[in-house]
Amino acid sequence: MTEAAYDRIGVGYRQVRQPDPRIAARIEAALGNARTVLNVGAGAGSYEPDGRAVTAVEPSAVMIEQRPPGAAPVIQAKAEALPFGDDEFDAAMAIITVHHWDDAASGLAEMRRVARERVVILTFDAPALAELWMVRDYVPRLLEIHEEMMQPLAEVTAALPGARVEPVPIPRDCTDAFWCALWDRPELHLEPELRRGSSGWQVMDADELELAERGIAALQADLESGAWDERYGHLREAAELDIGLRLIVAPAA
Repeated sequence: MTEAAYDRIGVGYRQVRQPDPRIAARIEAALGNARTVLNVGAGAGSYEPDGRAVTAVEPSAVMIEQRPPGAAPVIQAKAEALPFGDDEFDAAMAIITVHHWDDAASGLAEMRRVARERVVILTFDAPALAELWMVRDYVPRLLEIHEEMMQPLAEVTAALPGARVEPVPIPRDCTDAFWCALWDRPELHLEPELRRGSSGWQVMDADELELAERGIAALQADLESGAWDERYGHLREAAELDIGLRLIVAPAA
């Protein structure tokens, strides 16, 4: 996804995408004892750890403008050309952003270059989304978009020698309202402002959006009739669900 595209879809992002503390705890643990951290593709500042010296890099002016007061200092730049010296940070992190980069391999190589100790990536194993009711029953195009956008995990780990991959189940009532995190709250998919917070909805063309809106209408009908709860109501009581979110932790060298 280009910088210009994210300038368009990023409007109102921070209101929808509030970091979930349980996911944040996994990222904090992965950073270990790192004191200085570079957050690459930092967006509006979600998941930037407290108590560490964080520097943010973000290409989109719209996203930078949404960073809250007191957020880490930010530099407008791209992952593929980080304006820092070798080994300048203890760790480099990138949170659900690698698929937006023009050249993922170059961006990951840059993260390894500027980090002394470790690289931490949060991304999706897109094929795992195939089992999610939203794509299976209502808007299958969302799965296709994520399979087109997301680098296969094997490609990401190949660029990060020694990487380990950890599943990150999405907790019930996740406060970070990206579309697949709403697996337990189908009613929220009916709200257009929440859909605007996920890039999968924003990259659809007019014909795809028309089909997607039909899917949303079918979901609304199933909620009103009780059909959704007959099939998936058990999810409302589940503590968490693995939908393919993955934490990748690798040594920097």
